[in-house]
Amino acid sequence: MSGGDVGQETWLGWKLDRADRAALLARFPPRYREAVADHVTFGLAEGSPPMPIAARAAIVGRADDGQGVEAMVVRIAGTTERPTGGTYHITWSLAEGREARESNDVIAAHGWQPMDGAPEVRIESARWPD
Repeated sequence: MSGGDVGQETWLGWKLDRADRAALLARFPPRYREAVADHVTFGLAEGSPPMPIAARAAIVGRADDGQGVEAMVVRIAGTTERPTGGTYHITWSLAEGREARESNDVIAAHGWQPMDGAPEVRIESARWPD
């Protein structure tokens, strides 16, 4: 570990397949300026239960606080509920001054609207920062 990494938390989750990401961004244009659409968080590496083995996530809903945070709710291994707390989601887009870490709070406070068709995205387990 380099000196710059001291104290930095390691997260577990899944990265989205780049081709699937591009197709989904075209299908569901981001509402806010910054398109994120990068990953699904499972939880912190330290103290988390084992991650489910999954190669795909289904987009089953959308959440938007109307003030700069848009997220897609996803189903992984048959559920939208993270065992580490919160809801599996992809932060889709953000307005200036908003952060991806706000997505779970938006889902909890505002709920989410189901989407028809449950389009799938290929995912690959990952840790970050690398």
